[in-house]
Amino acid sequence: MQFEPVIRTDRSGRKILLRSAEPEDAAALLRYLKETARETRFLLREPEEINLTLEQEMRFIESIRDSERDLMLLAFCDGRHIGNCSLMSFGGKSRLRHRCEVAIALYMEFCGCGIGRLMLETVLAEAKRLGFEQAELTVAAENPRAIALYESLGFAEYARLPKQAKYRDGSYSDSLWMMKQL
Repeated sequence: MQFEPVIRTDRSGRKILLRSAEPEDAAALLRYLKETARETRFLLREPEEINLTLEQEMRFIESIRDSERDLMLLAFCDGRHIGNCSLMSFGGKSRLRHRCEVAIALYMEFCGCGIGRLMLETVLAEAKRLGFEQAELTVAAENPRAIALYESLGFAEYARLPKQAKYRDGSYSDSLWMMKQL
């Protein structure tokens, strides 16, 4: 879906542009996926596992843009892409139309500035406007800052998936399934 661009202010007073992803963002999004995967263990892929072509990423963005209920919201600071927040439906099945999934990631240098909250508040408002009744997400159990943010927005833990991710060093991370009624 298309989202009308808005400008919000983060905690440090910077202007943050929030807008829908467009196909011309594909190269920046591929760089972002690889860099954020390098910066943190909390995402599901290793950087080298991100092997989409530019054309595949462009088609993916177009499919979201053309969807009635999916959104990929991008954040920009001083013209630089700094993060994404997505809203994804569970498909067209009538029994699942009330549910959506949200996901978010920012470059590490922009974490802790309130930008994630701005993005999530925007996406959750859109989800409610679109008629979703329940927003869901998963988060690494060892990511207390993200968990605190989600809880402050009304998400609650409903399940724990033990050893959901296995890292190269042989350690594991549980994943929490969190949900919020809209």
